[in-house]
Amino acid sequence: MNTLLAEVLDAHGGLDRWNALSVVRATIVSGGDMFVIKGAPQDSTPREMTVWLHEQHASVRPFGAPDQRSDFTADRISIEKLDGRVVAERDEPRESFAGHDLNTRWDPLDRAYFNGYALWTYLTTPFLLSMPGVTVTDIEPWREGGELWHGLRATFPPDIASHSTRQDFYFGPDHLLRRHDYHVDIAGGFAAARYVYDTVEAGGILLPTKRRAYRRDADHRPILDQTMVSIDVSQVRFT
Repeated sequence: MNTLLAEVLDAHGGLDRWNALSVVRATIVSGGDMFVIKGAPQDSTPREMTVWLHEQHASVRPFGAPDQRSDFTADRISIEKLDGRVVAERDEPRESFAGHDLNTRWDPLDRAYFNGYALWTYLTTPFLLSMPGVTVTDIEPWREGGELWHGLRATFPPDIASHSTRQDFYFGPDHLLRRHDYHVDIAGGFAAARYVYDTVEAGGILLPTKRRAYRRDADHRPILDQTMVSIDVSQVRFT
């Protein structure tokens, strides 16, 4: 295993502890200008996010109505009643984003797909970097705020749905995540930088509770005058 990745996994709770767990549930509040641009503005209602740790599967409730939830896997997205009745569904949902740019409006299934893969990625970072098929290499560090953040570039296999095939992760001197760079392929491929804050421990795993994503300029600096996506996480429970 890559040396930096091994140190990062240890700092976040360790691979042995991670492998002993199967599911994380958390309360999330999300917002940001990207949802407004997409015609799907987020409200401040707390929602329960459920993420399976060792398979790409996620769900959020309520979604669209108090008695509904989403159900996400890489090859299917659906909106369901809490009793399992399907309200809407789409197979191979990634294909529906062909030709989209940042200003293309989303339907509810588009929004559910983005929520599913994004939160699955965030709540399994950095341990998803050790999953089969993911390749990791060292990259040049990033200096910010008096700290030097060491970086890893991950290349994801086709069967993992995420923002983009190649993504960069930066870690502070304590080996905890500080920043995550990627392109949002389903929204025209704009470059993004996501900063994370306020790390907590839950079930032996360390994870940030605040996430703020910005567009990124040609010099890889965040454009801070517009928050594209914000996510606040609380009440984290691993089982």
